[in-house]
Amino acid sequence: MTRPITAGIDGTEESLAALAWAAREAVRRDLPLRVVHAWRFEAHDALETGDRAAQEQWVRDAAEEAVRAVREHHGGLDVTTDVLEGDAVETLTAAAADAGMLVLGSRGHGRLVGFLVGSVGQQVIVDAACPVVFVRAGDKASGEVAGHEIVVGQEGDPEDSAAALGFAFETAARRGATVRAVRAWTLPPVFAYSPASLQLLDDAGGLEPFERKNLAAALAPWRERYPDVHVVEHVEMGSAGQVLLSVSGTAQLMVVGRRARRSAVGARIGSVAGGVLHHADCPVAVVPPA
Repeated sequence: MTRPITAGIDGTEESLAALAWAAREAVRRDLPLRVVHAWRFEAHDALETGDRAAQEQWVRDAAEEAVRAVREHHGGLDVTTDVLEGDAVETLTAAAADAGMLVLGSRGHGRLVGFLVGSVGQQVIVDAACPVVFVRAGDKASGEVAGHEIVVGQEGDPEDSAAALGFAFETAARRGATVRAVRAWTLPPVFAYSPASLQLLDDAGGLEPFERKNLAAALAPWRERYPDVHVVEHVEMGSAGQVLLSVSGTAQLMVVGRRARRSAVGARIGSVAGGVLHHADCPVAVVPPA
């Protein structure tokens, strides 16, 4: 089954930038594009009408206008549009279940529904079965140029970041871009050392060489699978979020793995993904574990 790239729109500048990004990526990957506009009837909203039919028609017209621009720019692209009434999180999560990728505006505030990293977007990230890409208003195709890298965070054992690395390498291969693989490290507390870990550090020649060895091991299968993708191995002492943001200025896309969980106070995403989503200027892809 071919899974489309799905763009969630809400009529805002941010979501229209996300739609344009999704359309370009669908063309690169030779995939269909699905456009989803979730809405909920409001008796007293900015439209100042209690007419359900009038509100729905307004939403459909806005969605069709957005899609018309995409069709004009990408004549051969297969595009379908769904205007669905219901809860935004439930609608987008259901759409993600059938998608290869879900693309949203990162700080949208729609008249009827908005996609906020801190609320709707965060909950969608927790539940989505596919990568979720967030795009800011003002994003342009000109940012996807040679010299701008696909930056991906790697941590833990090779399998811990396999999904994020795979997404980054595939994207880079289709764009002819460089992958910058970032592994940040900090000094562990003394009590964390065991005789076995001390032996591993001694064999590697110290902490930084040990981290470089781990990064190289995680990258090895992806280098073999994508031999034409140029890779920069970036190992730096510091918090993962800060190190990733320090290289975001030359990134055309930032890719991070998902460490999501639910708690009594709601959906939570990992601190690294949360920090990058809020502060990186480039689009950010949050990839669930394989």
